[in-house]
Amino acid sequence: MAGTLEYEQLNKNLEMVDGHAVKAPEDYQDPEELYQALVARVRKYHPSADISLIEKAYRIGKEAHKDQLRKSGEPYIIHPLWVGIILADLEMDKETIVAGMLHDAVEDTDMTLEDITTEFGEEVALLVDGVTKLGQLSYSKDKLEVQAENLRKMFLAMAKDIRVIIIKLADRLHNMRTLEFMTPEKQKEKARETMDIYAPIAQRLGISKIKTELDDLSLKYYQPEVYYQLVKDLNARKTEREEFVQQIVAEVSKHMKNAHIKAKVYGRVKHFFSIYKKMVNQNKTLDQVYDLFAVRIIVDTVKDCYAALGVIHEMYTPIPGRFKDYIAMPKPNMYQSLHTTLMGPAGQPFEIQIRTEEMHKTAEYGIAAHWKYKESGDSTKNVKTREEEKLSWLRQILEWQRDMSDNREFLNLLKGDLDLFQEDVYCFTPKGDVKNLPNGSTPVDFAYAIHSAVGNKMVGARVNGKLVNIDYKIQNGDRIEILTSQNSKGPSRDWLNIVKSTQAKNKINQWFKKEFKEDNIIRGKELIQSYCKSKTINLPDILKPKYQQIVQKKYGFRDWDAVLAAIGHGGLKEGQVVNRLLEEYEKEHKKEITDETILERISEANTQKVHIAKSKSGIVVKGINDMAVRFSKCCNPVPGDEIVGFVTRGRGMSIHRTDCINMLHLSDAERGRLIDAEWEDTGDADDGGQYLAELKMYAHDRQGLLMDITKVFTEAKIDVKNMNIRTSKRGTATLDMGFIVRGRDELNGLIEKLRQIESVIDIERTTG
Repeated sequence: MAGTLEYEQLNKNLEMVDGHAVKAPEDYQDPEELYQALVARVRKYHPSADISLIEKAYRIGKEAHKDQLRKSGEPYIIHPLWVGIILADLEMDKETIVAGMLHDAVEDTDMTLEDITTEFGEEVALLVDGVTKLGQLSYSKDKLEVQAENLRKMFLAMAKDIRVIIIKLADRLHNMRTLEFMTPEKQKEKARETMDIYAPIAQRLGISKIKTELDDLSLKYYQPEVYYQLVKDLNARKTEREEFVQQIVAEVSKHMKNAHIKAKVYGRVKHFFSIYKKMVNQNKTLDQVYDLFAVRIIVDTVKDCYAALGVIHEMYTPIPGRFKDYIAMPKPNMYQSLHTTLMGPAGQPFEIQIRTEEMHKTAEYGIAAHWKYKESGDSTKNVKTREEEKLSWLRQILEWQRDMSDNREFLNLLKGDLDLFQEDVYCFTPKGDVKNLPNGSTPVDFAYAIHSAVGNKMVGARVNGKLVNIDYKIQNGDRIEILTSQNSKGPSRDWLNIVKSTQAKNKINQWFKKEFKEDNIIRGKELIQSYCKSKTINLPDILKPKYQQIVQKKYGFRDWDAVLAAIGHGGLKEGQVVNRLLEEYEKEHKKEITDETILERISEANTQKVHIAKSKSGIVVKGINDMAVRFSKCCNPVPGDEIVGFVTRGRGMSIHRTDCINMLHLSDAERGRLIDAEWEDTGDADDGGQYLAELKMYAHDRQGLLMDITKVFTEAKIDVKNMNIRTSKRGTATLDMGFIVRGRDELNGLIEKLRQIESVIDIERTTG
């Protein structure tokens, strides 16, 4: 099977419990053989299953896809069958399997949702509809807003029926297994998308069988050199490692039997991606990563888990600080197990995981373990109510979606929340309730985990009965009491530098936005008025409600006050908003003048890249070399940035960065004026020219801050053109600065030096 062969070779002769995610024989088989394999897998976990609906889905799907082929050249029906098999490996209910087999039918064939409802029922149709809508997602690593919008859609789909996402994960897994038939560029794009979106969601749902394989396949196609070097290095000492694991398995099995504990003992090499992340995070070579393999003990009861742990700790020396009890305090994705790291006979550290059979199934299948194949009509009953409390993280994300209109901020919060390798710390309320927080959390995180009102009124904290600083790092087992006061003026912006949890950061930011909303609205109005005055634009002409509604919808805000507030706190630039309003006004008041000649030349030039070079006469565009070219002032591109050309009406071509907000929000008609562009290859990103760059810096205001910033520019011999500073009531300084650089390398170096200045919170480039 594509993507797992190397892993299987490494684990040859080792006993394993589903050592890799969703094993499959071969990816390219006759459809009838694959269908029989699907039936066999369903029969394995449900011997008396009525498969008539599955057979019907196969026959209808095969007919619907009969004239279609995949990139591999195989019949298209192979893909839906494999999606069904993956879902059967997860032991899903028949409605989910059928929906998985039909997931492409509405989009790629003549079948309609009405057809599916008639043939298979409303439940299957709703699942297919959910997956079809997710299939319309677009992705670009450089377009954060597109990525955030995709994630919003996925989480909303989860809230309606979690099985939609499970089908989508199965679909993505098979596509990743057959990614070798795509171009290298497409392989990297799909691998990055999988790492950013699909693998983290599989992790959050606890479906390690899919998550681990998605991780490994993503690494294989996104960083092939790293992947194959890791395969080579692991194979080099394969025999030695296999002998060690077999020795441990034999010893543990013998001692379990002597202790009268019924147990299955398995050994496995850890997955490529997890090994690679350890190497990167710990800055170690493969030889320096000691826990390359783990031994797993499966027992009958929770009591046996702890009894087995006692036996293990008598056999081997436990390493201090490396024991974790996820049975008493499960992970948010429902994972339960005992983890202990021990010193082996020859001084080689290794990990043992102890769990019951039920815990193991949950560890492998996650939320999918609770969607058993059922004969009853409605398989959604009981499951939702039974598992609702276990998806509290999903409810939290849905709350963020309601609270936040800023896609960029929403995405940043998600990336923190979906961190694949984030360890939790467990602590207690004064009443003994358990709270799990990200490792490194403070009492402030704890306060906001209780309630936003507790966090907003917090004035101090006691840990284990003693007063502590609010930046105290919570330890496992701490008992925490939050001290509040009605006279509290609210959170401090400094708290954003010490909190670890996404929830706390979100609630603090929301408080500041709400608290200073009126101030921001007033400032937003003033900025728009000032901009219009400087451009001699008649403000009443463009501030029509219908124009405002178009603009606020384009930027994703609920009302015009939200737009003004965003301008006031710097989230939007007044110029881009006014230009949008002006554009709507001009559409209504004068006929659009279209230069057909220019548009024809765009069409021709789109067959080749446009190159930009600095010449004595200015900027030259090859392919359309008689058109005036200028750099846009909204995003100020510099050599090394990814760029795009936009043919304006009467002002030639403007060059923008691809992440420019103005480019991301173009209408469909305006996108016809875009043309690919790139910098002339001079062999150096810094081409000796002079380019204006703009940064926005956020810092805690202090004496000497401006002097330290000026010193960085002076030492770098960079010419500063403008600098504007404003300080909020809370003491946060916002600096807008413009300066001259030769290119992206020089700019990145400068940003890195500015970040090292004491009290700097964040730095970002202007994107429109």
